[in-house]
Amino acid sequence: MWLDYNIEQFGENFTVKGDWPGEVMGLNKDGTYKGNHLYKPGDVFVVQPNGVLKKTDDLYALMMKYEQSKLNAEKG
Repeated sequence: MWLDYNIEQFGENFTVKGDWPGEVMGLNKDGTYKGNHLYKPGDVFVVQPNGVLKKTDDLYALMMKYEQSKLNAEKG
């Protein structure tokens, strides 16, 4: 469980920072992999209506769903 972290926002983007660079991406202070991570490069998350970030491996389906929601919004 991740308890000690900071969230830094810049524009519409944000990052989660641990006690050292790379901690939340699974690195020990010496740069070796520690065996678990909060997220890693390439991970994709979808924000659920309750604010929970849900990890998804199906990027194509996510993109198609997003495009469909844009079309639906344009139709009103």
